[in-house]
Amino acid sequence: MAGETVLVVGGAGYIGSHTCLDLANKGFQPVVYDNFSNGHREFVKWGPAEEGDIRDRARLDEVLAKHKPAAILHFAALIEVGESVKDPVSFYENNVIGTLTLLSAAQAAGVGAFVFSSTCATYGLPQSVPLDESHRQVPINPYGRTKYIVEQALADYDQYKGLRSVVLRYFNAAGADFEGRIGEWHTPETHAIPLAIEAALGRRQGFKVFGSDYDTRDGTCVRDYIHVLDLADAHVRAVEYLLRGGESVALNLGTGTGTTVKELLGTIETVSDRPFPVEYVGRREGDSTTLVANNDKARDVLGWSPKYDLTEIVESAWNWHAKSNQH
Repeated sequence: MAGETVLVVGGAGYIGSHTCLDLANKGFQPVVYDNFSNGHREFVKWGPAEEGDIRDRARLDEVLAKHKPAAILHFAALIEVGESVKDPVSFYENNVIGTLTLLSAAQAAGVGAFVFSSTCATYGLPQSVPLDESHRQVPINPYGRTKYIVEQALADYDQYKGLRSVVLRYFNAAGADFEGRIGEWHTPETHAIPLAIEAALGRRQGFKVFGSDYDTRDGTCVRDYIHVLDLADAHVRAVEYLLRGGESVALNLGTGTGTTVKELLGTIETVSDRPFPVEYVGRREGDSTTLVANNDKARDVLGWSPKYDLTEIVESAWNWHAKSNQH
């Protein structure tokens, strides 16, 4: 499989760019397809870039004909839950219509292997923890629903059209390339680790914790933080699995270890050696008490297991944010 071309749609974004790095390290040729609305041209370092939107069928056809990829990795999506509530139309246009356009182009080009970036938000409020792939899917916001709709479409494309896919449901992506070449860079930033690191660096006033009265070991929410390079490794393994003839499957990507917000902040303070102000405020609507993955299936199907722990996640993120002036 070495030398095969993989089209990485949304490859200039956070997880997409780290996956391009891993693809290149494993002998693949990543080609980035991105409209650069949220991605960064500076993050395209391991292969050519083609500018275009996933809703532009003619442009997709042109790029697929030019590069003839063996597989497609699809990361391009609007991802902010709060924004999806304010502007659901944009999320449906991009995440659903855009993906269906991409799938039609992929089929027309004869691409039979498709890896989809999904989310644990498709599960909705957890009925049991840790969550496994058989947990009911009842998303509670437009973002989660758009991802769930695509998952359902992919099941139909597999059954009726023979397009095999791996659906990867992320828990909390975090961290950065250990060499500091790329990292987490969102505008605006809404993720806990970058926000807390920016507070430690003095780039923002402090850090707000939403809710301290949850039924957890210290009253704050529990989340499953997974290193972005572990996510990237799973995506490349998913490509290899499909190219070997693997059947369609949906897999959780998480560590299986839960971390409270207080524990996370303590780790960031230890790594940075910089205390920062923390304010405890009321709960945020829609937040689950605990979100932790059961990752047994990804281990069984892909031979994948996460390598990095919370301290390594925070160290790599700190390295990236501390040296980066892009914020």
